[in-house]
Amino acid sequence: MAATSPAPVTLVLGDEELLADRAVSAVVAAAREVDPGLELHDLVGAKVEPGQVSGLTSPSLFGDGAAIVIRSAQDLGKDVIAEVVKYTARPAEGIVLVLAHPGGVKGKALVDGVKKAGAQVLTVSKITKSGERLDFVKGEIRRAGRTIAPDAAQALVDAVGSDLRELAAACSQLAFDTPADRKGIDAAAVARYYRGRAEVTGFTVADAAVEGRLADALEQLRWALGTGVAPVLLVSALAGGLRSLAKVGGAPRNLRGGQLASHLGMPPWKVDRVRRQLGGWRADGIARAIQAVADADEQVKGGGADPAYALEHAVQTIVACRAATR
Repeated sequence: MAATSPAPVTLVLGDEELLADRAVSAVVAAAREVDPGLELHDLVGAKVEPGQVSGLTSPSLFGDGAAIVIRSAQDLGKDVIAEVVKYTARPAEGIVLVLAHPGGVKGKALVDGVKKAGAQVLTVSKITKSGERLDFVKGEIRRAGRTIAPDAAQALVDAVGSDLRELAAACSQLAFDTPADRKGIDAAAVARYYRGRAEVTGFTVADAAVEGRLADALEQLRWALGTGVAPVLLVSALAGGLRSLAKVGGAPRNLRGGQLASHLGMPPWKVDRVRRQLGGWRADGIARAIQAVADADEQVKGGGADPAYALEHAVQTIVACRAATR
């Protein structure tokens, strides 16, 4: 069966980061099914210059196709927005353009413009209800070729929390660790693999690390590993803590309280906590720390022989990056 080409321009709209990232990846994957030699240009909205989109979408002398992804499209400048909207009305053949926008007021001209010009819209809604999180867990386990009992799904959510990236990582780890001759996952399996989670979570380790409390972070990390918390969950929590720093640190200075929380897609209490944690951090330090966690993620997922060492090294690097920017 021939692969189906994705729409020339797709707008991924919504602030659920994991689902938005997956939607973007799915569009790019569909484009590569049609054209395996597709060249990928992955851009960030604030760094896209006027004329850059036009240049990337211009016909190639060799007829090569391309996929252009613009993340954080709400940060595009006015001139670039006008350029993108104009292009959407008359897209080039062999080019796939994907725009990721979190919704909200900022960059609304882009959303309205590309919708009117005919872009395909994929909406990724924030998961806020407990029933939706349970459905998400069941779907993740199904994707891994397993099933999970309702009480086991609830136990997993209770153990891991509401962060979708952590839940997805937990589901993947649980499906991998459950013996192949057992398709179904029950509450006993969840308890076995995530015991101690209530006492020490990935968030506990991440909070200590981003706050510069090295001894506490390492102690909590070792306890978490010793009580069965999966390394992939700890990496995910570290990454989430640093992403939160970057989001809050890069937010518009004129937003306060509920407006800021709404813009960031975070509850107000979390924004307040992250703002306190930002003391002593600069953007370059956060960027280096995020790269260290990305390296640890590769090590934990098979690139290295010792996940515990990779995690300890990542925690030490995070604290060092904070100390270096004070």
